[in-house]
Amino acid sequence: MKFVGTMLKRLFSKKSEVRPLDTACIPEGRRIYAIGDVHGRNDLLQQLIEKIIDDDAKRGDISSEIIFLGDLVDRGPDSSGVIETAIQLKNELGDVRFLMGNHEEVYLKAATGDEKATRFFNRIGGKETILSYEISMRDYMDLDNAGLAERLPELIPTHHIDFVKDFENQIVVGDYAFVHAGIRPGVALDEQKPKDLRWIREEFLSAKEAHEKVIVYGHTINDDVVEKGNRIGIDTGAYYTEKLTALALEGDQRWYLDTALPQ
Repeated sequence: MKFVGTMLKRLFSKKSEVRPLDTACIPEGRRIYAIGDVHGRNDLLQQLIEKIIDDDAKRGDISSEIIFLGDLVDRGPDSSGVIETAIQLKNELGDVRFLMGNHEEVYLKAATGDEKATRFFNRIGGKETILSYEISMRDYMDLDNAGLAERLPELIPTHHIDFVKDFENQIVVGDYAFVHAGIRPGVALDEQKPKDLRWIREEFLSAKEAHEKVIVYGHTINDDVVEKGNRIGIDTGAYYTEKLTALALEGDQRWYLDTALPQ
């Protein structure tokens, strides 16, 4: 019985295997640039966009897309500016998509005037986001949590809220799935819960088995890009390392651009 069980396990594993990272590809005629967690660094975002546009122009005229992996806001000094840059990119380039990160989730809740969400928002870097809008440090310091929660709905522009509300939970292209934080191992992509896609960490990072697709994610900071057989992590801690990273994909090729590289 033990032998039979082992054989069944092997057969099941073979059936459920997906193509590993070294053979993953996207459909012909498409080029994708996936950008890691920006976290309020509008200066770095603009630098990286210039590098992406330059790189794209050198590689031939095919359909190019940009995917932001989420966490545009918090921690860095100019979250408001990041959102404006993102809106401009969407309007000018068209093929730009955005994933909902855990920080966008809290941002949207705090923007409704919810006191509990506002308190948590401040704890995870929301102070810097708030100060990137039209409020002085003195006014910010004079407000208690209840007063700040009351102020946020009038402080954050409606067009910023409407824009962020439309962020997606996951994007699948070819052999890759783009998410913010990761996926729940063993659960089909179309059955993943938004909470896991935005917040999961250890259960995803410790998983060794092949997933339905190669997962491209941010959320977890590393000094450099992380490539494993079943995932690619591109959050390089831009808000304090000065290094904002993008993964580029075309066919079965992949390469990286970042703001730490020479102009």
